[in-house]
Order: sequence, then C-alpha cells, then structure tokens
Amino acid sequence: MTAGSGAALPDTGLPDTGRFDTLPKLLAHNAERWPDGIALREKDLGIWRSITWRGYHERAGIFACAMAALGIGKGDVVGLIGDNRPDWVTGEVAAHGAGAMSLGIYRDALDDEVAYLISYADVAMVMAEDEEQIDKLLGLGDRIPSVRHIVYSDPRGMRKYDDPRLIDLRDFMKLGEDALKAEPGRYDSMVAAGSGGEVAVLCTTSGTTAHPKLAMLTGAALINHCASYLGVDPKGPEDEYVSVLPLPWIMEQIYAMGMALLSGMKVNFVEEPETMMHDLREVGPTFILLAPRVWESIAADVRSRMMDASPLKNALFDAGMKMGMKALDGRRRSTAAHALLFRALRDRLGFSRLKSAATGGAALGPETFRFFLAMGVPLRQLYGQTELLGAYTIHKAEDVDFDSVGVGFDKGVEIRIDGADANGVGEIVTRHPNMFAGYYRNPEESVADIEDGWMHTGDAGYFNKAGHLVVIDRIKDLAITATGNRFSPQFIENKLKFSPFVAEAVILGHERPYLAAMICIRFPIVSKWAEKNRIAFTTYTDLSSREEVYAMLRREVEQVNASLPEAQRIRKFLLLYKELDADDGELTRTRKVRRGVIGEKYGDIIDAIYGGAGAIPVDTTITFQDGTTQRIRTSLKVVDLQSDTVREAAE
Repeated sequence: MTAGSGAALPDTGLPDTGRFDTLPKLLAHNAERWPDGIALREKDLGIWRSITWRGYHERAGIFACAMAALGIGKGDVVGLIGDNRPDWVTGEVAAHGAGAMSLGIYRDALDDEVAYLISYADVAMVMAEDEEQIDKLLGLGDRIPSVRHIVYSDPRGMRKYDDPRLIDLRDFMKLGEDALKAEPGRYDSMVAAGSGGEVAVLCTTSGTTAHPKLAMLTGAALINHCASYLGVDPKGPEDEYVSVLPLPWIMEQIYAMGMALLSGMKVNFVEEPETMMHDLREVGPTFILLAPRVWESIAADVRSRMMDASPLKNALFDAGMKMGMKALDGRRRSTAAHALLFRALRDRLGFSRLKSAATGGAALGPETFRFFLAMGVPLRQLYGQTELLGAYTIHKAEDVDFDSVGVGFDKGVEIRIDGADANGVGEIVTRHPNMFAGYYRNPEESVADIEDGWMHTGDAGYFNKAGHLVVIDRIKDLAITATGNRFSPQFIENKLKFSPFVAEAVILGHERPYLAAMICIRFPIVSKWAEKNRIAFTTYTDLSSREEVYAMLRREVEQVNASLPEAQRIRKFLLLYKELDADDGELTRTRKVRRGVIGEKYGDIIDAIYGGAGAIPVDTTITFQDGTTQRIRTSLKVVDLQSDTVREAAE
C-alpha cells in the first residue's frame, strides 16, 4: 500500500517523478520550464481569463505562506468546497506546500455530509467559494469545532456575517505576501522540504452503503500513477482539458491536478455548469472526461433536438446514423456519414478537436458508447477505484471494445479474477505500485480490503477472449430471480437510460418471480415531447402520471426487452413520482444507485408491484435542499407488459 518509486521518463517528455514527487514541486518546475505558458483558464462574465504557470506558482506560494502564518502545517487538513475554479486547485497545491493534507468536499453536499467529513478529518481550515458555502459552514455551529479558519473567495453577501473565523481572500493573500516579503525564499524552502511519501490527499470513496471512507493518497502515488496513465494516453502543453466533473472525485484529481501538472496540459474551467456545452465548444478541447450520466444526457439531448427538426433533417439524421453504425460494426468509419451528419454534429457539440475522450465512475451503456464511437468521438471506457488512484484500465486507441473496460495501463497493473465460476466470472482483484496508503483513521478497514497487497474491488467481472476486462456489476448487486435466472440490474438499467426519455432506472427482481423496473423520466425532454403533442401538465409528478407518457415509455421498455434474453426481460414497470436524488441518499455523489436505500425507502411500492397491484397510492413529503417541503399525493400506475393495456389507477 505504498507508492511506487519514481523514474525519469525521457521518451514521454515527462519530468523525473522521483525528483518532482509532490504537486508543489511539479508546479515550481513548470513555472521555471514554461513561465509564460498558459496553465489555467477560467471563464468569468463571458470572458476567458488565462493564468500562466508563473502566476499559478506564485499564487500557490502566497496561499501556502498565508496558511503557515495562520498555523496550518504538517498533520493538518485543509478542506475545499465550491465549484471547479482556479483558486480550488491553487488552494490544494498550497495546502500540500504548507505540509497539510487536502480534502475536497462536494459543493452540493448536505449539511450532515459536510459536518461528518469535517469533524471526522478534524479539518483545521476550509477554503470556500461564496456565500452559499459560508451559510452551510456557519450553520453547522459547534458540529465542526476543529475549524479555526474559513477563507472565502467571493465577498458578495458577506457583510452580514460576524464570525472571527472568516477571512476574505484578499486579507488572506496579504498575510502570505507579507510573509514572503519578510522571508522571500520561504515558499521555496517549504516546497523543497515536501516528501512524496507523505499523505497529500484525503479522497472520499463512493460510499454506496454508508458514510464515505477517506482514502489516503501520497503525492508520489498520485504522480507516478498519472505517469503510468500518460504512457498509454499521452498529453502535453498543447492539449486542452475542460474540468467539469467535481474536483473531490478521484478522476478529476487525476486530470486537473496530477496529469495537468505532470504533462503541462491546459485546464479550462467553465463559467457555470449550465454553460458547460457552450463553453466547451468555445475551448474545443483535445481531451475530455465526462461521467456516464453526462454522455447519456448529451446523447438524449441530440435525440430530443431531432423532435423539432423537419422531416428532411430527420431522414438525413437517420440515414447518417445507420451508415455510421454499420461502419462501426465493420470496425471502420463511414465517409458518407461523416460528411452527411457527424462532422457538423461533432462541431456543434465542441468535439471537433478531440484526440481522446473518456468515461468512468460507473458503467456506460453499450448503446450510448456506440452512438459516440459512430460519430467519430474517440471515446474510451475507464475502470478503477478511489483506493487504486482511480482508473487503471483503458481501451487502447486501436482496440476499443464497448462491452469491456480495456486492459491495464502497463505491466505494473496486475488484475486477477478470484472465485471464478464455470463462465470465468468472479471478483476483480487488483494491485499496482501506486495504491492508496490506507483509510484515514480507519486501519481496520484498510486491512480488511487489502490482502497481500491486492485490493478486493467487490466487483464481478471476467476476461473476454481478447484479454479485455469485462465488468458486470457489484457482486452484492448481482441478482437471481426466484426461478434461478441470474441477471445484472446495472446492465439492463443502462440499456433503458439510452432512451432520451429515461433519466434513471432501478431494476428489481432479486428473489422475485420476474423483473420489474422503477423509471424516472428525463423531465426536460419528456416535457418538451408533451408540449409538442399538446399534453397538458403542471409538475414532474403530474407529467409522469399521464397516460400518454406511460404509453410512450412502454414502447421504450419493449424496445429494450427485444434486445434481452427472455428471462431478463422487464415484465412490469412504473414511473416514479420524483427523480432519484443524491440529496435524498438515493444516489451517491457520482450518481451510483444506492440499492439498499432504494429497497428500504420504496419497499412498500416494490412489494405492491409484486403483490399484483394495478395502482399504488402515494402520500409523502419531499424535502428540498433549501429546507422547504412539498406534499405529494398521487397514484402510481403499474404497467404489466404481458397485458395489452395499461391498468387504470383507482379513482
């Protein structure tokens, strides 16, 4: 569980990872190597603002010296919360420079989640973005006694607060500037004193069953693992990356922090999440990482836009897609489809300059994967865990198989299948030289998950004939019907989510006589479809209960069923009255379904489905993030696909 040794990589042009074994050392090296080169860009008020490597390094030095002046040092933890911004990554490098550990907290985390993480890690300082985050932190009161300082970047709305822990970023920087004036070489000495073997990052695990654990990542492990990744997917100063996934997530740490500092690629920060696609098109990235839900959303949006297109455009779209898919099946690209459809579509999405694209964090359905590959997007699937520094498998550029997650980065990545059955399916177990250093303040769990240096992932998978790793599902989530048929809920859910009308789905059927589905509609697209078809509605709940919507979703489910073996087909489904939400504990922050929570929260509904109910009355209260509540009274219709008609709800 220790970091592997660094080595110079002259063939890739990367710095010597043995010498530059911390993020502050890499940043200092880049500032010397490319002082006026662009390191970061941020869009603010419609204008892209560039930050050079020299500017990045100098600001990190000011931040680090300010932290030291406030007593932050070795053994302390600095929390960061807010949107992806240059000051976040600068604050993280600065924390490491000061000898502290960094802990990223998801910006949309609820009060209880924030309180748990801060108190568990004894966070001494928090760097927050704006009033929203300050409200959250101050509202926790004595639940976070370890916090001595809270630095905020955006002063708007802050005059009403009178808490001695609050520090305006401008005053914070003045502390650092004064410290550097008194001792100009102080930050250089701090950086030089840093060791790659020390824990630098506390990274939250996905927490699909309980509170997330904090994986301890050393600077050397992070950097060496990024070097291994760059060996199979090279990047350099000419590359453009757009940072849109949450920085607390391990893969955004890999890209926006480790890989960017190691390779010199530019990191761009969009103005707002809502402007992502527009900003992405302006940048024209050469590389991008998006979560499966984002790829699914983009594919759904493309299809929804075709609803408003003319018959001619729809015909051209269908023709282009058919040619593209046929060519993909033959492992080639269609020149005609490229000219007819895909070139313009990639340009509209901002994908024209992509040399590499990735998805990870959860499984991406094969239909969505095929959609983008046919379009000419060089999409590759990744697989990994936080404890193993994120991804460690990838498709080779010339060998993309959308049913698999590819192969290990290099020979240092060892993967085996334990307890394989007759079909070769068993638990995926992995080790490589740059794994985590254990769980923070939880040595018992660290020992439990590691055996002789091997990490037991808890995932079921197998190797296909080409030697690619195929991931099926979490072992605990693999299900068997009462009739003995084995199935993967996730696999079927991903097929459903390829539909532009399906935002989320939960497949039921473990130890039940047949499979059923609870489906959440994709409200923006279904509402657009409803308006076009002159279907009146008021709310999400109202729209999801409409007979016409049920009929339309029935066609989508039947289409998925046609591609599945008979034993794995969905017999019944209903449309849930609300979207599944991480704030309600139903999903993780990386949008993975918490099946235990679903089973408990919707247990009565699930029992009613299998009890033969044609309609299920619901009377519940929803609590929103701002604390407001809404009572929902409705009746959920249950569609039995073995019946010719949708059963009517009881009045």
